[in-house]
Amino acid sequence: MARVAKEIDVRVPVHMAYDQWTQFETFPEFMDGVKCVEQIDDRHLNWEASIFGRDKKWEAEIREQIPDQLIVWNSVDGSENAGAVQFESLKPDVTRVRLEMSYDTEGISEAIGDAFGVVSRRVEGDLGRFRDFIESRVEATGAYHGELSNPDVPGGHTRGEL
Repeated sequence: MARVAKEIDVRVPVHMAYDQWTQFETFPEFMDGVKCVEQIDDRHLNWEASIFGRDKKWEAEIREQIPDQLIVWNSVDGSENAGAVQFESLKPDVTRVRLEMSYDTEGISEAIGDAFGVVSRRVEGDLGRFRDFIESRVEATGAYHGELSNPDVPGGHTRGEL
């Protein structure tokens, strides 16, 4: 599996950055290639995206979620991927958002694109657009503060390990 990790500092409090990230259905507004994200329930999301010119669909499951700190997911159907997004308060009005993802490339065009850093640049651009999106608001478009423990780990939490 290929991996990418990027981070960005946003000029909003940690709760605001986290709250906005939990509004998965707004992702198409700042994530390049994401056409639609539909939240099915607290743990499951259906995704549609265009990746290297190919339309893809997958279902993702949120494995762990700690308010204002962490969201961990993996695909359970369709294109294979997993990741974690962490939120760290640097100052009362500055938050570091760190996104890590692992994914399988499918076909030669995806493998070549990945080798040339296309995914890395896309993730960096997505984080920049997220920063612009959230910094242009007075408050997040919504919030979810439920805590979801990892059902595969005794005691529940993995601390964001992929």
